[in-house]
Amino acid sequence: MTDGNSNGVPALKVDALRKTYRDGFLALDDVSLEIEAGKFFGLLGPNGAGKTTLINSVVSLARPDSGKVEVFGRDAHKEYKEARRMIGVSPQEINLDKFLTVSEALTYHAGYYGVPKKKAKSRAEELLERFALADKRKSRVNTLSGGMKRRVLFARALMHDPKLLFLDEPTAGVDIELRRSLWQYIRELNQGGLTILLTTHYLEEAEELCEEIALINGGSIAAQGSSRDLKEHYGVSNIEDVYLKVIHDAR
Repeated sequence: MTDGNSNGVPALKVDALRKTYRDGFLALDDVSLEIEAGKFFGLLGPNGAGKTTLINSVVSLARPDSGKVEVFGRDAHKEYKEARRMIGVSPQEINLDKFLTVSEALTYHAGYYGVPKKKAKSRAEELLERFALADKRKSRVNTLSGGMKRRVLFARALMHDPKLLFLDEPTAGVDIELRRSLWQYIRELNQGGLTILLTTHYLEEAEELCEEIALINGGSIAAQGSSRDLKEHYGVSNIEDVYLKVIHDAR
């Protein structure tokens, strides 16, 4: 697993990021954020708050109007290839090619990042074992259950050995048992040194997993801190109540 040591350079540094869409919608309003290497960071907020736009801006799927993004010191736009190489993304939408086998879905992805075929094959086998997918390696992804497809997304995101992993609603639509299983996978990845940015609507998930949490609302960071600090600051006992105070009271 990737070593989280970065000599003090933040895994992700977002400085005064602003993004307005063509219809005039202000998606990001001078957002600034810094995530230390090796941290497990949660980004919470309602639909339309700016979470996906922020992630897309980091991976250059959206071009911000102004501001700067650095991934381990690399400018995410001027040094796109270097920055993108360090990022893995497990998206909310299951976007697997239904005609590929599980093994092919992993090795083809690695090829996009220039991973040599021999190394990609070895890496795929390692991840198939890790995510309990080895017996499904030759199955087409469209034959898998929703939970197994989620596991393939995780494995695919890790194929090029990224240093920063984005998990966008990783347990959406899965049952409680699988959610707990995925939590364990995610913890192990982070304990191995991988920096993780998690977006989720399951507030207990963020409280359970994340060392630090930022709440985004209306394109701006409304609150940020450790779970403990946020609960103390707002005088509540859980992150759900923090969310209600920060997000709903602002409406």
